[in-house]
Amino acid sequence: MSGMISWAQAAILGAVEGLTEYLPVSSTAHIDLAGHWLGVADVPGFASFDIVIQLGAILAVLVHYRALIAQRLSGVVRRDPIAIRLWLAIAAGFIPTAVIGLILHKLILRYLFGLVTIAAAFVVGGVVMIGVEAWRKRSARAWRDGLEEVTPLDGLWIGLGQCVAMIPGTSRSMATIVPGQLRGLSTATAAEFSFLLGLPTLSAATLYEGYRARHELMAHAGSVSVLIGLVVSFVVALGVISGFLRYLKRRGLAPFGYYRIVLGAVVFWMALP
Repeated sequence: MSGMISWAQAAILGAVEGLTEYLPVSSTAHIDLAGHWLGVADVPGFASFDIVIQLGAILAVLVHYRALIAQRLSGVVRRDPIAIRLWLAIAAGFIPTAVIGLILHKLILRYLFGLVTIAAAFVVGGVVMIGVEAWRKRSARAWRDGLEEVTPLDGLWIGLGQCVAMIPGTSRSMATIVPGQLRGLSTATAAEFSFLLGLPTLSAATLYEGYRARHELMAHAGSVSVLIGLVVSFVVALGVISGFLRYLKRRGLAPFGYYRIVLGAVVFWMALP
C-alpha cells in the first residue's frame, strides 16, 4: 500500500536497528539508508518509526544484563558503594544528553539530517576510532576493566561524548565507547557502560517520540508493523550484544573505523547531484 510501512519492510528495518544500535556504526544512518533502499524514507512517520523500534534494542539490554541490574538495584538498598557508584555514573552520563538534547533537538532535525552530514560523520568517526586504537596499542598504561571501575566522572565525560551522537551518522555507541577508552577503561568495559547508559537515553527518546507521533505511526505503519519492528530489533540486538562483547575482548574498534570510512565514501557518492 502506498504511503505505508509494510510488515516485511518493518522486519527489515527492525533487523537493521537491532544489528547496528550497539555497534559503533550509527543505527540512525543505517536505517535512513535502508529506508531509501526500501522506498519508505519519505513515508510520514518513518523517522518516528526508527526511534520507536529502539525499544526492542532497549529490552535486549535489560534481558542480557538482568542479573547485574537486579544485583546493583538491591545493592543500592543495602547502600553498597559499588552499586551506588555505577548508578551515579549512569545518571552523570544521562544528564548532559537530556539537557542538550532538549535544547538542540529541533535544530538538528532541521539542519543536520542529510546524506552529506551522514557521510562526513561516518568518515570522521572512522578516523577517530582508528586513531584511538593506534594510541591504545602504543600506550603502556593498565586499562581499568569491569563496571565496578566506572566512576561518576567517567560517566560525565562519556555523557558529554554521547551528546555528539545527536549528529546523524556519528553513532551513540562510538560516541560513548571512545570517551570511555580515553578515560582509561578497557574497550569491553566502555562498551558495557555504553549499553547501560543507553537504557535511560534511548528509553526517554522512544517514549517521547512514541507519544508525540502515535497517530502518525498508526496511520502510516500500523500496530502490527511497529510490533514486528520491535520484536525483530529485540532478537537481533540480543545476539549482537553478546557477540560484540566477545569480539571486543579479542580485538579493537579499528575494523569498524575502516568500515565507516568506506561507507562514508559510498554515501558521499550517493549525495552527488
